[in-house]
Amino acid sequence: MRTMGRERMDIGTTSPLRAGALCGAALLASLTVLACATPVEPPPPDRVVGEVEEYVIGIPDVLQITVWKQEQLTTEALVRSDGKISMPLLQDVQAEGLTPDELRAVIEERLAEFIVAPHVNVLVKDMRSNVVSVVGGGVARSGLVPLQRNTRVLDAIATMGGFTPFARKGDIRVLRNRDGRQVQYGFDYDAFIKGRAPGSNMLLEPGDTVVVPD
Repeated sequence: MRTMGRERMDIGTTSPLRAGALCGAALLASLTVLACATPVEPPPPDRVVGEVEEYVIGIPDVLQITVWKQEQLTTEALVRSDGKISMPLLQDVQAEGLTPDELRAVIEERLAEFIVAPHVNVLVKDMRSNVVSVVGGGVARSGLVPLQRNTRVLDAIATMGGFTPFARKGDIRVLRNRDGRQVQYGFDYDAFIKGRAPGSNMLLEPGDTVVVPD
């Protein structure tokens, strides 16, 4: 009787570890379906040497906001899940999607209702949104990779331990949100190392997802 009860318990319950594995498998399956459904585009060209794209604030970045000669308004703010930050006097301010300079202008305009000629400086203290995801059974481990300067597809894969023996190296995909739509870029590792696709080891951007199937 005790054995039957145990069998019923094992069948009717799911351990937290197994639940996490099931959720991870479901996420990977959904990404795989998305990758299959989205047309593959050629990798975008690298940025021109010397060209610098201004950083765009994201969730959950940490910002240091300094108001000149107004120490009581100077604050360190976390970009919340709704994309906003909290500031003295102003309460909520939309920050996600703006550059630091754009946010500075917004804060100065709103503070002008309370103080004369406010001078504001916005610094991204912790770029927590500046990451890419690496997922799939073809990589040693899945997870988030902090972006460094000029991080490319192979850099991100190497950071997560490299390929597994069963990786489908010719079917790697990079998923990216561009102008409100999902685009997909292909990367064939074997073609790249043989010199047939030199531009395919593309530069990654914040929010990219690298899918390495097995």
